[in-house]
Formats: sequence, structure tokens, C-alpha cells
Amino acid sequence: MFTKAFLTAALAAAAQAVTFTVKSTDGNATSPYAYGLMFEDINNSGDGGVYAELIQNRAFQGDGIYNKSITYWHSVGGTALSLANLSTPLSAELTSSLQVSGGSGKKVGVYNDGFWGFPAVAAWEYQGSFYVEGSLTGNVTVQLAGNYSKTLYAETSVAVASKAGAWTQYKYSFKPTHDAPNANNTLSFTWDASAAKGAVNFNLLSLFPPTYKNRPNGNRMDLMEAMADLKPSFFRAPGGNNIEGSKAPYWWNWTQTLGPLEHRAGFPGTWGYENTDGLGLLEYAIWADDIGMELLLGIWDGLYLDGTTLTLAELQPYIQSALDEIEFLTGDASTTWGAYRESLGHGPFPLNFVEIGNEDSLSDKNRTYPAYRFKAFYDAISAKYPDLTLISSYYDVDETTGQPPYNASGDFHEYATPVQMSQQFGYFDNYTSEHPLLIGEWAVIDYNIPGFNGPVWYAGAPRAYFPFWYGSVAEAVFLLGAERNSDKIIGAAYAPGFMNLNKWEWIPDNIAYDAYPGNTILSTSYYVIKLLANTRITENLPTTEAQLGPAFWVAGRNDKTGSHILKAAVYNSTGNVPFSFNFEGVGAGAVGQLTYLTAQNMNASSTIGNNIVQTHTQSVRANRNGYFNFALPDYSVAVFEVDANNAGNGHHYGGKGNRQGWKGFKNWAKGGYGNHNQWGQPGW
Repeated sequence: MFTKAFLTAALAAAAQAVTFTVKSTDGNATSPYAYGLMFEDINNSGDGGVYAELIQNRAFQGDGIYNKSITYWHSVGGTALSLANLSTPLSAELTSSLQVSGGSGKKVGVYNDGFWGFPAVAAWEYQGSFYVEGSLTGNVTVQLAGNYSKTLYAETSVAVASKAGAWTQYKYSFKPTHDAPNANNTLSFTWDASAAKGAVNFNLLSLFPPTYKNRPNGNRMDLMEAMADLKPSFFRAPGGNNIEGSKAPYWWNWTQTLGPLEHRAGFPGTWGYENTDGLGLLEYAIWADDIGMELLLGIWDGLYLDGTTLTLAELQPYIQSALDEIEFLTGDASTTWGAYRESLGHGPFPLNFVEIGNEDSLSDKNRTYPAYRFKAFYDAISAKYPDLTLISSYYDVDETTGQPPYNASGDFHEYATPVQMSQQFGYFDNYTSEHPLLIGEWAVIDYNIPGFNGPVWYAGAPRAYFPFWYGSVAEAVFLLGAERNSDKIIGAAYAPGFMNLNKWEWIPDNIAYDAYPGNTILSTSYYVIKLLANTRITENLPTTEAQLGPAFWVAGRNDKTGSHILKAAVYNSTGNVPFSFNFEGVGAGAVGQLTYLTAQNMNASSTIGNNIVQTHTQSVRANRNGYFNFALPDYSVAVFEVDANNAGNGHHYGGKGNRQGWKGFKNWAKGGYGNHNQWGQPGW
């Protein structure tokens, strides 16, 4: 263990030259999971965000926490709208419907607000559907039109012949004739008043734009592409408070998120709104697979957010549920749950990590997690799946908490101010590699506050609306410190990942958006993560002594590409910081590519249509002594890479087999360092 103290520079550190050599021996192998994503449905980041469904309140879901309603639906032609509970509902799960009756105009019906609007993009073909009960014979016109301008962007007609007492599904598609300049549009369903005989009921009204990789019930393309561009390696989901549920009996029951949408009742999310559960367990696994990530599964462990916990006896069915959940993801067709997944059209998914709960330290006032809940899940899962790495839901890296229990990892969360995070480059230096950590959530959440080293925690405490540049550079210092200790760190994920600009509960967030694709904001932190995650070091290498602060760095090599790599950040210097360094194994005449990020204003944030992050690139040639020389400006983040074809006249790099390093799944508590090439395929 170690103290949190680190070299604290003066308020503005001197911009002295940094000179060092990157050694070719010792060092450590790194985790291939260094950068990943964390997701929970907060800020309408699932429904109304990544999940591509465009109609809000499509199935009139609710429960004992959120009342069912017809919110976001409005009358056309004087119709009367109400929430109906028919004796013959659409399904046992979707029991309420939108009842439409009367109307004085020739055209009558309803329209929907969407998730604060609808996008209209001429290049897209939209796919929709709806269920009808009641006597309605004629054409239902579906229109996508401007809410204020009344401009018509798309229209289609659906021939309907529905009957009372029976539900019939109808499908439709359309392609807008031209783009809308914004998302101030609505979607309407209308028919001739004479076509209906009595009240008509609607349920599960749906509209999808094209989805990422054309997945049915899929995800929004631009947000998925933004995530894919980060090249993340793991996907912690379902993460955060949403897995726990606000109170009994509402826990995230994965079995209720599978199968056809008409059999998904929904879930009372913990962030102020009902979740449709269109994003379910299978969708999470597909999401991870589509981007090339590996799912890091969070399971419910008997704790509700109101502090209610289950007894050991009460836990048993939920422990079995966790085992079944793992079987659903990984089992073959000979297993019960594996066969069910196969029936849904998918083979097994890779799974190496399971986190037991979420932040149990915050709500578990009676300390039942360390007393028996963690052990109960740990013992059962380990017995059936001994190769899984199990992660304790919390772990503070300090003197008091102690190491994660048993042969487990811990989940460390850090929400900070820039001054705090900029001092955490060495935070993990003296931590043990026996229980490697997941940094499951991290972010700078507010500007520096005079007199405080970290954020203040009270209702209404100040928070940054968007990530801002000097905070993102401080995050880079923290991440570089985690990278140089990546024999002890599984990986790190920014949280929260998404924010709907129309409705949010937590700020700041990595990616902000609304219904209009042109308004998506990739934050300053996003670009820092992208730069660091897109160039991976697979072997960290030590450097000769040089003063840390205001410049911080980590160096190494990538075994797959043969590149030599330096990553660096400059935080709070008096000017440009000159770098002069060489890699053992890279000689005179070598050429490297320097990419560094800056912003004109250190306090600034990116906003709609205004990305403040500036990217600079230049080639740097080694001098006759093999040294590379360049300067980095204050508040900058950089990656310097010498690829294998431009390494100059170097000497033999040396093998890594004699290096102490990452020990792979479940091997850190088995004694000795063993085979250090266990992460990934040969070559890591």
C-alpha cells in the first residue's frame, strides 16, 4: 500500500528541459484492456441515446415507481386520448395501451414528440411498426414533419384492417425527401374519422433509423461510430446504479430483458425515468462485439439503492440467477441458457470478467457486502467458472480499506478536480499487482476550487457542464500514471459516457447529443482518450531519472507493430517543455511521428459545432546520437511513435520473457510471476 501523496509542483512549474533514455530491459507487460467503456442508462443515454428507437413512451410502461402514462403523445383532430387497460392486453408484460376515440376532423389520430424531436435525414431509410386493437379499417398515414414549420419530410400509408378484441401488428418504412435543419419534428399517425368504429388502441409504436451494422433493434450509428473510434477493449455493463434498482423488488433482472420487445415489461431506472429494456443483456453483448470490445459483466448482488440488503438465505436464487446469466453469455447449445441464446440467433460471447455489484460501499450501511454477500457470490461463481476474474464492486487505494478479498480484483472509482488528478501520476506506484484494479469510473467533474483539493459533495454542488481542457489534461496525467502501472491495472473507463442535452442527471459526460445528429459533441476528454487509446503500449519500459512535473510520461513498445512509443502530458508549466530522449534499440536517423493536442483556452469546453481541441502533427528525426528533440506546450497531451520501419540504426531490442509483468486471468494470487505472455494471443 502507499500514501496518496505525490510530487506536488508549485502553482506553475518551471519549464525546464526533460532528458532521459528509454531502457530496453526490465519494465512490465501491460494489460490489453487498458482503455474501455462503462455504460449505465443515465442522462437518457440508453432510451433516447445509444438505443436507436425514436418514439418516446412507445409501450406505455410503468410500475410501482413510475406511473404509466400517455406522456409525449398528443391528439390530432380533436381525438380523446387515454390510458387503457384492456381485458385482452398486447401481452402479459405490456398491459396498458393508448386509447384513441372520437375526433371532429376528417383526419384524426395522434402524434409523438420523440426524444425531444426526430431527425429527418434524406439518406436514411426508416423502419417502423405498431400494434392496433379495435375496429379500424382504412389507411393509417404516417408522417414525419416539422413541429413548427409543418414542413413534410416523409410520409407513408399503411393499410389497416384491425378488429376489436385482437391485436394486429403493422409495419411501415419511409425515406425523407430532404434533410431537416434540426430535430424540431414530430411523428404522426392519422386516419379518416369514418374508418374507426369506436375506440382504437395502439401499443408498441416504434420507429428506427438505420442502425449500426444494420442490427435489428439496434443502436444509433453516430454514437456507436464515436465509441468505435476510441478503440475500447472492454465494456463494463450494465454498470452503475441502474443495476441495483431503487428499492425492492426492482433489481435489474436480466431474464426480463430478453426476447421479443412485446415481452419486455421495462424497468424503473434509478435516474428518474422508466427504461424500456429494449437495451437488454443480449443487446449489451452484441454492442460489445460490434465494436470489438469484451463484455465486463456487472451482476446484481442483493443490494438496493435505498440500503436494503438480502440475508444469506435470501441471496440463493439470485446467486443462481448470476450463474444462469453467465451461462447465457458463454454456454454452448448443450446448456439450458446457452441453448436459449442460440435460439435467439447468437453463439457464445467471450467473458473473462464479472463484477459483483456496484459501489456497495455507498449504500451498504450494515457492511453485509464484506460480511457475506461478496463471498457468497464469489464462492459459487468461482466453483463453476474458475477461470473468470471476479471483481469486488469497490476498492479505495489507501491504508484503511485493505486489498480486495480472496483471489479477486477491485473496482476503483475516481471523480476529481484537475489539481487533484494532476497529482495522481504516481497514485498506483506502490500498489500491489496481486489484485489488479479496474478503474471502472473516472472523470474530472469540476473546475479547481480555491481551498479544496477535490470536489465538494452536497446537493447542488458546482459541476462543470462539459469537460474542459485543463481538466482533460489532468485526466491524461492520471491515465498515464495508470498506464505505467498497467501490470496492476486492468483498464480504465470514463463515466458517465453519454448525456442527452435535453434531459440529464449527471454532468459532465464524455459525449453529449440530442435527436439531431449534427449536434453531437465529442468532449475534450473524448479526444484525449482517443489519442491515448489508439496507440497501445504492450510493454512498458523504464526511463532514466528525470524530474516529473510539469511534464509526465510513460514509454514502451508495441509487440504487434514493433513501434517504440512515448506518451506525455504537460500540466501547468511556465511555457513550452523541451524533450530530449532516446530509445535503446532505436538509432541515428530514426523518424518518429509526434501528435499532440492543445486548446487555445485552457478553461474552454467543446460545444455544438465547436470542437476546441487542436491536433498537431510533425515528423521528428533522431540526431546522430539517436536522440529525439521537440517541445510540448503547456496543457498539452502527446503521443510519439517510431514505427518498426523507421527505427534507424538500432541495436537488438531484447526479449521480454525475463520481464516482470501482467500475469493474466486469475494468476496473480497463485504465486510467482509465471508466464508473462498470458494476456491475449502470442505477441502481447
